[in-house]
Amino acid sequence: MRQKLFAFPILLLLVFCFLFMPSPSDAAVTKTMVRVSHGQPEDHPDHVAMLAFAEHINSKLGDRFEVKVYGNALLGDSKNALELCQTGAINYVICSTSNLEAYSKLYGLFSIPYLFSNKEAYFKFMDGDVVKNMYNSTNRGGFTAVTWFDAGVRSFYAQIPIKKPEDMKGMKIRVQPSPLNVAMIQSLGAGAVPMGFGEVYTALQQGTIDGAENNELALTTVKHGEVVKYYSYDMHQMQPDMLVANNMFLESLTDEERAVFDEATEIAHQVELVAWAEQVEETIKTAREKMNVTFIEADVAAFQRVCAPIRENYLKENPEVGPYLEEIDRCNGESSQ
Repeated sequence: MRQKLFAFPILLLLVFCFLFMPSPSDAAVTKTMVRVSHGQPEDHPDHVAMLAFAEHINSKLGDRFEVKVYGNALLGDSKNALELCQTGAINYVICSTSNLEAYSKLYGLFSIPYLFSNKEAYFKFMDGDVVKNMYNSTNRGGFTAVTWFDAGVRSFYAQIPIKKPEDMKGMKIRVQPSPLNVAMIQSLGAGAVPMGFGEVYTALQQGTIDGAENNELALTTVKHGEVVKYYSYDMHQMQPDMLVANNMFLESLTDEERAVFDEATEIAHQVELVAWAEQVEETIKTAREKMNVTFIEADVAAFQRVCAPIRENYLKENPEVGPYLEEIDRCNGESSQ
């Protein structure tokens, strides 16, 4: 009798839970938030590309995922965002190859000055199979690259015209935090000042640095054209931006979900390439006509001669990059025929 009395309250509780438990259709659907971080403004090709990425996933898998894109370094600069990506707090990050050098020496290749003979060779290498071996080289860091974005050709800009290496003697030039970038500036007789991209405008304005190096979009998207008046086409680097993803997140996806995310990645890649080409033309026009920036041609051959030893030194110190350099040389040869 005592056992029946004890069981009765439990039975009532079970009935109560059954009657008042919300049905699956009434229960709130929990979506996985997918956070994308980059340091560029919202009119930049990187942001435009990732909005297309988000739109594709939200339209195909909106019942399970919600993709949000955070630009303007709202989730931290590239270095901090990569650290958060390692933990899974951020799912995707767009960063420069210089930021990835800390996780894989292979990405240091792109900091070698005059690595590619022209843009055709650069695109041929980036679209080939060999470069994809790099993508997994950061796995120990907890993330992997999933695609690349065009980040143009990097050149110097300053308050004075830079036409030959001698013009840079004694100048303080901002560079991305990479040993090879520092070596390049020092070989040109200038002082290298590694600093975050978001600090460059103020540093130029206050005279903390005399110049910087980047693609043309830096003149308008972050207003560097307001504080420098000469953009010198020495064209020392062609560096892509990389879209990297947290490994744990990628591994959590089903085959169907991963296929959609891969589709979105390819869409973002194609959108970015088109947006980049369009914006470079607009940027040059705006910088020249509204910011009074003068674009000048530098003595590229002179810069190449001074910087030539950097490649050989890097190869000696990092022999694992040899096969990649051989493939780049092959692409350079094919593009010049």
